Amino acid sequence: MEWIDAVKEYNPCNEQEMKDREIILKYSRIFDDILTRDNEIIHMTSSAFVINKSRSKVLMVYHNIYNSWAWTGGHADGEKDLLFVAIKEAGEETGVKKLIPVNNEIASIDILPVFGHIKKGKFVSPHLHASLAYIIEADETEELIVKPDENSAVKWIPIDEINIFSNELHMKKVYDKIVSKIKNL
Repeated sequence: MEWIDAVKEYNPCNEQEMKDREIILKYSRIFDDILTRDNEIIHMTSSAFVINKSRSKVLMVYHNIYNSWAWTGGHADGEKDLLFVAIKEAGEETGVKKLIPVNNEIASIDILPVFGHIKKGKFVSPHLHASLAYIIEADETEELIVKPDENSAVKWIPIDEINIFSNELHMKKVYDKIVSKIKNL
């Protein structure tokens, strides 16, 4: 399914998702480059909330830019299949090879702020990530590999301890929302 159709069909779970969905749809009509980083104001990203088979742990990376434990994910960079992007990024950032979507549905829609930072020696101005997230399952016995240009550690964290590890207040709300959805699967 085309990403824009998935967003249109997504049933928001709260007012935040309803408003963020509305904004993403609005700006997808205004900007023809929302799938690329050429759009320096807002662009699409996709993340994987990777859980183990028993759904008791989440695979997270220590993100170099955000200096926090975080989910995996990345920019669409023109790709229209955002589930594919989430899976690809999770594999690249963790080394895990077998990543299976729990379902093909969007698990969370969020507009996330990105503060100005240096990446690959260049300043990246503050902007917004129009984020779609998916719940992905992986085998926690697979070897984990750090991707040094993006993260400095990879590990399985007990699902009930995410907020102890994450120091990004705005992300704790997103993680709590997804954990709540996982418990209702």
